[in-house]
Amino acid sequence: MALVVHKYGGTSVGSIEKIRSVAKKVAKVRDEGNLVIVVVSAMSGETNKLVAMANEMTSMPDEREYDALISTGEQITSTLLAMALNSMGYPAVSFQGYQIKIVTDSAFTKARIQRIDADNLRKELKAGKIITVSGFQGVDEAGNVTTLGRGGSDTTAVAIAAALKADECIIYTDVDGVYTADPNICPNARKLDRVTYEEMLEMASLGAKVLQIRSVEFGMKYNVPIRVKSTFVENEGTLVAKEEDKVEAPLVSGVAYDKNEAKITVVGIPDRPGIASKLFTPISEANINVDMIVQNISAEGHTDLTFTVPKSDFKKALEIVKKIAKDIEARNVVADENIAKVSVIGVGMRSHSGIAARMFDLLSKEGINIMMISTSEIKVSCVIDTKYTELAVRVLHDGFGLGK
Repeated sequence: MALVVHKYGGTSVGSIEKIRSVAKKVAKVRDEGNLVIVVVSAMSGETNKLVAMANEMTSMPDEREYDALISTGEQITSTLLAMALNSMGYPAVSFQGYQIKIVTDSAFTKARIQRIDADNLRKELKAGKIITVSGFQGVDEAGNVTTLGRGGSDTTAVAIAAALKADECIIYTDVDGVYTADPNICPNARKLDRVTYEEMLEMASLGAKVLQIRSVEFGMKYNVPIRVKSTFVENEGTLVAKEEDKVEAPLVSGVAYDKNEAKITVVGIPDRPGIASKLFTPISEANINVDMIVQNISAEGHTDLTFTVPKSDFKKALEIVKKIAKDIEARNVVADENIAKVSVIGVGMRSHSGIAARMFDLLSKEGINIMMISTSEIKVSCVIDTKYTELAVRVLHDGFGLGK
């Protein structure tokens, strides 16, 4: 008897009929003799409605109350799915994050899972029940409801699969796998049969919206193979797993883009030890992730420092930076929200040179200026003007021969 963890995204449970359809898929897996845990997102559009209500109430919602509000969308879905299964004669019980319990830190809106006390899940599985779980949420040590960030239901599913040593974790969504690029931009994008954890980590962190990055981190840490499949199309999807020994890995596996970053430049910083720490420590303490950082060569004892942050944290980061800039006597703070990051990813880069040069050449031929550059062992990223995003993705996808 295998233990199977399924996760269904918002479009998969977007209506009562779709929830009934998911219940039938789950019942079929149970009929095959498997134990089943189903993690669900909020119904499509529900979280956006809750966020809009919070923003209508106040421009800067208290983060504790914000999490308590937006976590309710998943609660609705998990209970409705349990009702559907029970009405079909399949004993089912729903769980919220605090009932399991999924213990997180207290970083509201982007909490990280610290541990899962899975005894309640084991008890219900032993009783033969199907368990439906509200994804995206947990509880901190003080008992406050926390949320795991957009796409957090993926993380819930993989974390539960890891905690219970599940045999399979399938992420059901509205796409049928991981593609070489966004098919909406590149119609000739190919579905990948398999990607490594490392490639998927880079893709997720660089804008690919198939899986949340923390879910991939959990899979990689605990060696949980993750399969991405479509709720609506029958195929094998894409397997995310350990790197296989291959004679020749592809140089580039995919192209990703991210329009959800903003750029902040602190102009005329005194170039002396400790200044960078004074700038970035308060940003870190505010739980704001800094991505790229570029510092200019010092001139006459001053330098400029540019970095990127998520757009969701832009206002908060800018407020912090302006205060620090005044304290350290920097000349000015310049911000730009009209940027995008395009990236090429592939484990084959480890053993081949020239990928970055090829990327720069392809972009330059289209007149696309590069503002910032970041590299790792298996990726090259460039920050460009947001208006060139789609063009850059298509040029890179074709230039590296990723089409069908």
